[in-house]
Amino acid sequence: MRSAIQTAAAIRSGETTALAECDAAIARIEAGNAEINAVVVRDYDRARDAARAIDAGSKDDRALLGVPMTVKESFDIAGLATSWGFSEHADHIATEDAVAVQRLKAAGAIILGKTNVPVGLADLQSNNPVYGRTRNPHNHDRVSGGSSGGSAAALAAGFVPLEFGSDIGGSIRVPAAFCGVWGHKPTFGMLDTDGHYFPRTRGAALNLSVIGPLARDPDDLALALDLTADLPLPKPAAREPREWRILLLPQHPLAPAAQAVRHAVEAIGAAFAAAGATVERESDLLPDLVEQHADYMRILAVAMARGQPPRAGPPSTPMPVLLDRQAECRRAWRRLFRQFDAVIAPAWGTTAFAHDDTPIETREAWIDGAPSPFGAQIAYPGLATFPLLPATSVPVGTDPDGMPIGVQVIAERYADHTAIAVARLAHDLTRSR
Repeated sequence: MRSAIQTAAAIRSGETTALAECDAAIARIEAGNAEINAVVVRDYDRARDAARAIDAGSKDDRALLGVPMTVKESFDIAGLATSWGFSEHADHIATEDAVAVQRLKAAGAIILGKTNVPVGLADLQSNNPVYGRTRNPHNHDRVSGGSSGGSAAALAAGFVPLEFGSDIGGSIRVPAAFCGVWGHKPTFGMLDTDGHYFPRTRGAALNLSVIGPLARDPDDLALALDLTADLPLPKPAAREPREWRILLLPQHPLAPAAQAVRHAVEAIGAAFAAAGATVERESDLLPDLVEQHADYMRILAVAMARGQPPRAGPPSTPMPVLLDRQAECRRAWRRLFRQFDAVIAPAWGTTAFAHDDTPIETREAWIDGAPSPFGAQIAYPGLATFPLLPATSVPVGTDPDGMPIGVQVIAERYADHTAIAVARLAHDLTRSR
Protein backbone atom coordinates (compact mmCIF):
# COMPACT_ATOMS: atom_id res chain seq x y z
CA MET A 1 0.00 0.00 0.00
CA ARG A 2 1.24 3.48 -0.85
CA SER A 3 1.95 6.03 1.83
CA ALA A 4 -0.32 9.07 2.07
CA ILE A 5 2.29 11.25 0.37
CA GLN A 6 2.79 8.70 -2.40
CA THR A 7 -0.96 8.33 -2.90
CA ALA A 8 -1.48 12.07 -3.32
CA ALA A 9 1.42 12.24 -5.77
CA ALA A 10 0.06 9.32 -7.81
CA ILE A 11 -3.38 10.93 -8.02
CA ARG A 12 -1.86 14.27 -8.96
CA SER A 13 0.20 12.70 -11.75
CA GLY A 14 -2.73 10.74 -13.16
CA GLU A 15 -1.21 7.36 -12.30
CA THR A 16 -4.37 6.61 -10.33
CA THR A 17 -7.56 8.41 -9.34
CA ALA A 18 -9.06 9.51 -6.07
CA LEU A 19 -12.04 7.25 -6.65
CA ALA A 20 -9.83 4.24 -7.38
CA GLU A 21 -7.88 4.82 -4.17
CA CYS A 22 -11.10 5.35 -2.24
CA ASP A 23 -12.64 2.16 -3.59
CA ALA A 24 -9.46 0.19 -2.91
CA ALA A 25 -9.40 1.32 0.72
CA ILE A 26 -13.10 0.51 1.12
CA ALA A 27 -12.45 -2.93 -0.33
CA ARG A 28 -9.63 -3.51 2.15
CA ILE A 29 -11.87 -2.51 5.05
CA GLU A 30 -14.74 -4.69 3.88
CA ALA A 31 -12.43 -7.67 3.39
CA GLY A 32 -10.60 -7.46 6.72
CA ASN A 33 -12.60 -5.46 9.23
CA ALA A 34 -14.88 -8.27 10.38
CA GLU A 35 -11.91 -9.99 12.03
CA ILE A 36 -10.60 -6.98 13.94
CA ASN A 37 -13.53 -4.53 14.20
CA ALA A 38 -11.46 -1.38 13.78
CA VAL A 39 -13.68 0.75 11.50
CA VAL A 40 -17.03 1.08 13.28
CA VAL A 41 -18.67 4.06 11.53
CA ARG A 42 -18.75 4.07 7.71
CA ASP A 43 -19.28 7.05 5.40
CA TYR A 44 -18.62 5.45 2.03
CA ASP A 45 -21.18 7.28 -0.09
CA ARG A 46 -19.96 10.73 0.86
CA ALA A 47 -16.36 9.55 0.55
CA ARG A 48 -16.97 8.40 -3.03
CA ASP A 49 -18.71 11.70 -3.84
CA ALA A 50 -15.70 13.64 -2.50
CA ALA A 51 -13.33 11.45 -4.53
CA ARG A 52 -15.36 11.99 -7.71
CA ALA A 53 -15.25 15.74 -7.13
CA ILE A 54 -11.46 15.61 -6.92
CA ASP A 55 -11.23 13.57 -10.12
CA ALA A 56 -13.55 15.96 -11.95
CA GLY A 57 -11.47 19.01 -11.08
CA SER A 58 -7.97 20.11 -11.95
CA LYS A 59 -5.29 18.25 -10.02
CA ASP A 60 -4.09 20.76 -7.44
CA ASP A 61 -1.16 20.68 -5.06
CA ARG A 62 -3.05 19.85 -1.86
CA ALA A 63 -0.81 17.66 0.27
CA LEU A 64 -3.39 14.90 0.88
CA LEU A 65 -5.13 15.09 -2.49
CA GLY A 66 -7.52 12.12 -2.62
CA VAL A 67 -5.88 10.24 0.25
CA PRO A 68 -8.39 7.87 1.95
CA MET A 69 -8.23 7.85 5.74
CA THR A 70 -10.26 7.26 8.87
CA VAL A 71 -10.38 9.13 12.18
CA LYS A 72 -11.10 8.18 15.77
CA GLU A 73 -14.79 7.89 16.68
CA SER A 74 -14.47 10.69 19.24
CA PHE A 75 -14.02 13.34 16.52
CA ASP A 76 -17.16 15.04 15.30
CA ILE A 77 -17.99 14.62 11.62
CA ALA A 78 -21.21 16.26 10.48
CA GLY A 79 -23.94 13.68 10.00
CA LEU A 80 -22.13 10.85 11.81
CA ALA A 81 -22.50 9.49 15.32
CA THR A 82 -20.09 10.54 18.07
CA SER A 83 -20.71 8.38 21.13
CA TRP A 84 -17.28 7.88 22.73
CA GLY A 85 -18.52 4.30 23.24
CA PHE A 86 -21.34 5.30 25.64
CA SER A 87 -24.57 3.44 24.87
CA GLU A 88 -26.59 6.45 26.04
CA HIS A 89 -24.91 8.58 23.37
CA ALA A 90 -25.12 6.08 20.51
CA ASP A 91 -27.73 8.25 18.76
CA HIS A 92 -25.78 11.51 19.10
CA ILE A 93 -25.19 12.88 15.60
CA ALA A 94 -22.65 15.66 15.10
CA THR A 95 -23.73 18.75 13.19
CA GLU A 96 -20.32 19.99 12.09
CA ASP A 97 -16.81 18.67 11.55
CA ALA A 98 -14.11 18.93 14.18
CA VAL A 99 -11.46 21.51 13.33
CA ALA A 100 -8.86 18.80 12.70
CA VAL A 101 -11.23 17.05 10.30
CA GLN A 102 -11.88 20.33 8.52
CA ARG A 103 -8.15 20.83 8.06
CA LEU A 104 -7.57 17.30 6.82
CA LYS A 105 -10.40 17.65 4.30
CA ALA A 106 -9.06 21.05 3.22
CA ALA A 107 -5.74 19.30 2.49
CA GLY A 108 -7.59 16.88 0.19
CA ALA A 109 -8.15 13.89 2.49
CA ILE A 110 -11.15 11.63 1.93
CA ILE A 111 -12.69 10.49 5.24
CA LEU A 112 -14.09 6.96 4.92
CA GLY A 113 -15.42 6.65 8.45
CA LYS A 114 -14.43 6.43 12.10
CA THR A 115 -12.58 3.91 14.27
CA ASN A 116 -13.26 2.26 17.60
CA VAL A 117 -12.61 3.48 21.15
CA PRO A 118 -13.15 2.33 24.76
CA VAL A 119 -16.01 3.81 26.77
CA GLY A 120 -15.21 7.43 27.55
CA LEU A 121 -11.75 7.00 25.98
CA ALA A 122 -10.77 5.65 29.37
CA ASP A 123 -8.90 2.40 28.79
CA LEU A 124 -5.80 1.03 27.07
CA GLN A 125 -7.96 -1.37 25.05
CA SER A 126 -10.91 -0.59 22.77
CA ASN A 127 -14.17 -2.25 23.75
CA ASN A 128 -17.58 -0.67 24.31
CA PRO A 129 -21.29 -1.58 24.31
CA VAL A 130 -22.01 0.38 21.13
CA TYR A 131 -19.45 -1.13 18.74
CA GLY A 132 -17.88 -4.06 20.53
CA ARG A 133 -14.23 -5.08 20.77
CA THR A 134 -11.31 -4.22 18.51
CA ARG A 135 -8.65 -6.92 18.11
CA ASN A 136 -4.97 -6.54 17.34
CA PRO A 137 -4.25 -7.37 13.67
CA HIS A 138 -1.05 -9.17 14.72
CA ASN A 139 -2.87 -11.48 17.17
CA HIS A 140 -6.63 -11.37 17.61
CA ASP A 141 -6.34 -12.55 21.20
CA ARG A 142 -4.48 -9.35 22.08
CA VAL A 143 -5.71 -5.79 22.50
CA SER A 144 -5.07 -3.10 19.91
CA GLY A 145 -4.58 -0.52 22.64
CA GLY A 146 -6.67 2.49 23.55
CA SER A 147 -8.13 4.83 23.41
CA SER A 148 -7.11 5.24 19.75
CA GLY A 149 -7.14 1.46 19.40
CA GLY A 150 -9.29 1.33 16.30
CA SER A 151 -7.04 3.95 14.72
CA ALA A 152 -3.87 1.92 15.22
CA ALA A 153 -5.56 -1.34 14.20
CA ALA A 154 -6.87 0.18 10.95
CA LEU A 155 -3.33 1.25 10.08
CA ALA A 156 -1.71 -2.03 11.08
CA ALA A 157 -4.26 -3.97 9.01
CA GLY A 158 -3.36 -1.87 5.97
CA PHE A 159 -6.83 -0.38 5.56
CA VAL A 160 -5.61 3.23 5.31
CA PRO A 161 -2.25 5.04 5.39
CA LEU A 162 -3.25 7.77 7.84
CA GLU A 163 -5.36 8.19 10.98
CA PHE A 164 -6.09 10.77 13.65
CA GLY A 165 -6.46 10.17 17.38
CA SER A 166 -6.17 11.77 20.80
CA ASP A 167 -3.89 11.29 23.79
CA ILE A 168 -4.07 12.10 27.48
CA GLY A 169 -2.83 8.85 29.03
CA GLY A 170 -0.97 7.31 26.10
CA SER A 171 -4.01 7.00 23.85
CA ILE A 172 -2.01 7.60 20.66
CA ARG A 173 1.38 6.28 21.73
CA VAL A 174 0.31 2.99 23.32
CA PRO A 175 -1.96 1.74 20.48
CA ALA A 176 0.74 2.69 17.99
CA ALA A 177 3.27 0.68 20.00
CA PHE A 178 0.93 -2.29 20.39
CA CYS A 179 0.10 -2.39 16.68
CA GLY A 180 3.53 -1.60 15.22
CA VAL A 181 2.71 1.78 13.65
CA TRP A 182 3.73 5.41 14.21
CA GLY A 183 1.94 7.88 16.45
CA HIS A 184 2.66 11.39 17.66
CA LYS A 185 1.42 13.16 20.79
CA PRO A 186 1.94 16.84 19.99
CA THR A 187 3.01 19.61 22.31
CA PHE A 188 0.00 20.54 24.40
CA GLY A 189 -2.09 23.30 22.83
CA MET A 190 -0.56 23.18 19.35
CA LEU A 191 -3.56 21.51 17.65
CA ASP A 192 -7.09 22.84 18.01
CA THR A 193 -9.23 20.25 19.81
CA ASP A 194 -12.54 21.94 18.94
CA GLY A 195 -14.96 19.24 17.83
CA HIS A 196 -13.36 16.61 20.03
CA TYR A 197 -15.96 17.02 22.77
CA PHE A 198 -17.51 14.75 25.31
CA PRO A 199 -20.81 13.77 23.60
CA ARG A 200 -23.62 16.35 23.69
CA THR A 201 -21.33 19.05 25.11
CA ARG A 202 -19.23 21.85 23.71
CA GLY A 203 -16.87 21.89 26.63
CA ALA A 204 -13.43 23.37 27.07
CA ALA A 205 -10.32 21.41 26.14
CA LEU A 206 -9.15 19.17 28.94
CA ASN A 207 -5.91 19.88 30.75
CA LEU A 208 -3.24 17.48 29.40
CA SER A 209 -5.35 16.24 26.46
CA VAL A 210 -4.14 16.60 22.87
CA ILE A 211 -5.09 15.33 19.42
CA GLY A 212 -2.59 14.06 16.88
CA PRO A 213 -1.80 11.81 13.92
CA LEU A 214 -1.05 8.12 13.55
CA ALA A 215 0.47 6.69 10.38
CA ARG A 216 2.27 3.81 8.76
CA ASP A 217 5.10 6.12 7.66
CA PRO A 218 7.00 8.84 9.58
CA ASP A 219 6.87 11.31 6.69
CA ASP A 220 3.07 11.00 6.65
CA LEU A 221 3.09 11.51 10.41
CA ALA A 222 5.08 14.73 10.14
CA LEU A 223 2.94 16.00 7.26
CA ALA A 224 -0.35 15.40 9.07
CA LEU A 225 1.02 17.19 12.11
CA ASP A 226 1.94 20.24 10.06
CA LEU A 227 -1.40 20.28 8.25
CA THR A 228 -3.38 20.36 11.50
CA ALA A 229 -1.18 22.48 13.78
CA ASP A 230 -2.35 25.97 14.67
CA LEU A 231 1.10 27.43 14.04
CA PRO A 232 4.19 26.18 12.20
CA LEU A 233 6.33 23.94 14.38
CA PRO A 234 10.10 24.36 14.00
CA LYS A 235 12.05 21.72 12.16
CA PRO A 236 15.52 20.70 13.37
CA ALA A 237 18.49 21.43 11.17
CA ALA A 238 19.89 18.40 9.36
CA ARG A 239 22.57 16.70 11.39
CA GLU A 240 24.63 13.55 11.41
CA PRO A 241 23.70 10.68 13.75
CA ARG A 242 26.77 11.39 15.84
CA GLU A 243 25.48 14.90 16.65
CA TRP A 244 22.43 13.77 18.61
CA ARG A 245 22.39 13.73 22.42
CA ILE A 246 20.18 10.97 23.79
CA LEU A 247 19.06 10.07 27.32
CA LEU A 248 17.74 6.52 27.79
CA LEU A 249 15.09 5.66 30.36
CA PRO A 250 14.55 1.90 29.97
CA GLN A 251 12.35 1.60 33.06
CA HIS A 252 10.29 3.94 35.22
CA PRO A 253 11.04 3.76 38.96
CA LEU A 254 7.37 3.01 39.69
CA ALA A 255 6.55 0.66 36.83
CA PRO A 256 8.50 -2.43 35.74
CA ALA A 257 9.05 -2.99 32.03
CA ALA A 258 9.27 -6.36 30.35
CA GLN A 259 12.74 -7.53 29.44
CA ALA A 260 11.99 -7.35 25.71
CA VAL A 261 10.88 -3.72 26.06
CA ARG A 262 13.90 -2.73 28.17
CA HIS A 263 16.23 -4.45 25.74
CA ALA A 264 14.60 -2.55 22.85
CA VAL A 265 15.38 0.77 24.53
CA GLU A 266 18.94 -0.36 25.24
CA ALA A 267 19.35 -1.57 21.65
CA ILE A 268 18.39 1.88 20.39
CA GLY A 269 20.96 3.42 22.71
CA ALA A 270 23.61 1.00 21.48
CA ALA A 271 22.75 1.83 17.87
CA PHE A 272 23.02 5.57 18.51
CA ALA A 273 26.30 5.10 20.39
CA ALA A 274 27.69 3.00 17.54
CA ALA A 275 26.81 5.86 15.20
CA GLY A 276 28.81 8.25 17.39
CA ALA A 277 25.95 9.92 19.23
CA THR A 278 26.14 10.94 22.88
CA VAL A 279 24.10 8.42 24.86
CA GLU A 280 23.53 8.62 28.61
CA ARG A 281 21.54 6.33 30.88
CA GLU A 282 21.03 8.64 33.84
CA SER A 283 20.91 12.35 34.58
CA ASP A 284 20.51 14.43 37.72
CA LEU A 285 18.51 16.85 35.58
CA LEU A 286 15.51 14.53 35.42
CA PRO A 287 12.70 15.67 37.71
CA ASP A 288 11.62 13.41 40.54
CA LEU A 289 9.63 10.92 38.47
CA VAL A 290 7.82 9.52 41.50
CA GLU A 291 6.47 12.95 42.43
CA GLN A 292 5.73 13.74 38.80
CA HIS A 293 3.63 10.60 38.45
CA ALA A 294 1.66 11.30 41.63
CA ASP A 295 0.79 14.79 40.43
CA TYR A 296 0.00 13.54 36.94
CA MET A 297 -2.49 11.02 38.31
CA ARG A 298 -4.20 13.72 40.37
CA ILE A 299 -4.71 16.01 37.37
CA LEU A 300 -5.59 13.06 35.14
CA ALA A 301 -8.31 12.02 37.58
CA VAL A 302 -9.88 15.48 37.30
CA ALA A 303 -9.64 15.49 33.51
CA MET A 304 -11.18 12.01 33.18
CA ALA A 305 -14.03 12.66 35.62
CA ARG A 306 -16.38 13.81 32.83
CA GLY A 307 -19.21 11.35 32.46
CA GLN A 308 -18.37 9.56 35.72
CA PRO A 309 -20.47 9.56 38.91
CA PRO A 310 -19.40 12.32 41.33
CA ARG A 311 -17.10 11.23 44.09
CA ALA A 312 -17.63 12.32 47.67
CA GLY A 313 -15.09 14.50 49.40
CA PRO A 314 -12.73 17.28 48.29
CA PRO A 315 -9.68 16.60 46.10
CA SER A 316 -6.61 15.69 48.11
CA THR A 317 -4.53 18.46 46.53
CA PRO A 318 -6.01 21.82 45.45
CA MET A 319 -5.81 22.37 41.70
CA PRO A 320 -3.78 25.61 41.99
CA VAL A 321 -1.12 23.68 43.89
CA LEU A 322 -1.09 20.95 41.25
CA LEU A 323 -0.70 23.52 38.48
CA ASP A 324 2.23 25.10 40.34
CA ARG A 325 3.86 21.67 40.59
CA GLN A 326 3.21 21.06 36.91
CA ALA A 327 4.92 24.37 36.06
CA GLU A 328 7.96 23.44 38.14
CA CYS A 329 8.09 20.01 36.48
CA ARG A 330 8.04 21.70 33.06
CA ARG A 331 10.98 23.87 34.11
CA ALA A 332 12.93 20.78 35.16
CA TRP A 333 12.37 19.15 31.77
CA ARG A 334 13.36 22.39 30.04
CA ARG A 335 16.68 22.35 31.89
CA LEU A 336 17.20 18.71 30.91
CA PHE A 337 16.64 19.48 27.23
CA ARG A 338 19.46 22.00 27.27
CA GLN A 339 21.76 18.98 27.64
CA PHE A 340 19.82 16.36 25.63
CA ASP A 341 17.88 16.42 22.38
CA ALA A 342 15.56 13.57 23.27
CA VAL A 343 14.64 11.06 25.95
CA ILE A 344 13.81 7.51 24.80
CA ALA A 345 11.59 5.39 27.04
CA PRO A 346 8.98 2.64 26.73
CA ALA A 347 5.57 3.78 25.55
CA TRP A 348 4.21 1.08 27.90
CA GLY A 349 6.01 -1.53 29.95
CA THR A 350 4.66 -4.47 27.93
CA THR A 351 3.64 -5.31 24.42
CA ALA A 352 -0.06 -5.81 23.60
CA PHE A 353 -1.71 -7.83 26.36
CA ALA A 354 -4.60 -10.30 26.22
CA HIS A 355 -8.14 -8.89 26.24
CA ASP A 356 -9.02 -8.16 29.86
CA ASP A 357 -12.17 -6.32 30.95
CA THR A 358 -11.21 -6.31 34.62
CA PRO A 359 -11.48 -2.72 35.94
CA ILE A 360 -8.18 -0.86 35.64
CA GLU A 361 -8.10 -0.37 39.42
CA THR A 362 -7.81 -4.13 39.99
CA ARG A 363 -6.36 -5.28 36.68
CA GLU A 364 -2.88 -6.81 36.64
CA ALA A 365 -0.12 -6.41 34.10
CA TRP A 366 2.01 -9.49 33.58
CA ILE A 367 5.69 -8.59 33.35
CA ASP A 368 7.88 -11.54 32.34
CA GLY A 369 5.49 -13.94 34.02
CA ALA A 370 4.96 -11.95 37.22
CA PRO A 371 1.89 -9.87 38.12
CA SER A 372 2.21 -6.12 38.60
CA PRO A 373 -0.38 -3.35 39.11
CA PHE A 374 -1.73 -2.38 35.70
CA GLY A 375 -2.41 1.23 36.68
CA ALA A 376 1.25 1.83 37.49
CA GLN A 377 2.05 1.44 33.79
CA ILE A 378 0.38 4.79 33.11
CA ALA A 379 3.60 6.28 34.45
CA TYR A 380 5.16 5.74 31.02
CA PRO A 381 2.71 7.89 29.05
CA GLY A 382 2.77 10.39 31.91
CA LEU A 383 6.46 11.09 31.34
CA ALA A 384 5.53 13.38 28.44
CA THR A 385 1.89 14.16 29.22
CA PHE A 386 2.28 15.88 32.58
CA PRO A 387 4.98 18.37 31.42
CA LEU A 388 3.00 18.93 28.15
CA LEU A 389 5.82 17.64 25.94
CA PRO A 390 5.71 16.11 22.44
CA ALA A 391 6.41 12.41 22.08
CA THR A 392 6.59 10.10 19.07
CA SER A 393 5.78 6.40 19.29
CA VAL A 394 7.99 4.41 16.94
CA PRO A 395 8.00 0.66 16.12
CA VAL A 396 11.43 -0.83 16.79
CA GLY A 397 11.07 -4.60 16.77
CA THR A 398 9.07 -7.55 18.08
CA ASP A 399 8.97 -9.53 21.30
CA PRO A 400 9.43 -13.34 21.54
CA ASP A 401 5.70 -13.77 20.80
CA GLY A 402 6.04 -11.79 17.58
CA MET A 403 4.16 -8.79 18.92
CA PRO A 404 5.35 -5.28 18.00
CA ILE A 405 7.51 -3.30 20.39
CA GLY A 406 7.18 0.47 20.31
CA VAL A 407 9.05 3.09 22.29
CA GLN A 408 8.44 6.80 22.71
CA VAL A 409 10.84 9.60 21.88
CA ILE A 410 10.23 12.67 24.04
CA ALA A 411 11.51 16.11 23.08
CA GLU A 412 11.38 19.67 24.35
CA ARG A 413 8.15 21.66 24.11
CA TYR A 414 7.45 22.66 20.49
CA ALA A 415 10.28 20.40 19.28
CA ASP A 416 7.75 17.97 17.82
CA HIS A 417 9.75 17.50 14.63
CA THR A 418 12.85 16.75 16.68
CA ALA A 419 10.94 13.91 18.36
CA ILE A 420 9.87 12.58 14.95
CA ALA A 421 13.39 12.94 13.52
CA VAL A 422 15.00 11.05 16.41
CA ALA A 423 12.26 8.40 16.22
CA ARG A 424 12.88 7.97 12.50
CA LEU A 425 16.61 7.56 13.09
CA ALA A 426 16.00 5.11 15.96
CA HIS A 427 13.83 3.05 13.63
CA ASP A 428 16.39 3.11 10.84
CA LEU A 429 19.40 2.40 13.05
CA THR A 430 17.77 -0.58 14.76
CA ARG A 431 16.63 -2.04 11.44
CA SER A 432 20.16 -1.86 10.06
CA ARG A 433 21.76 -3.68 12.99
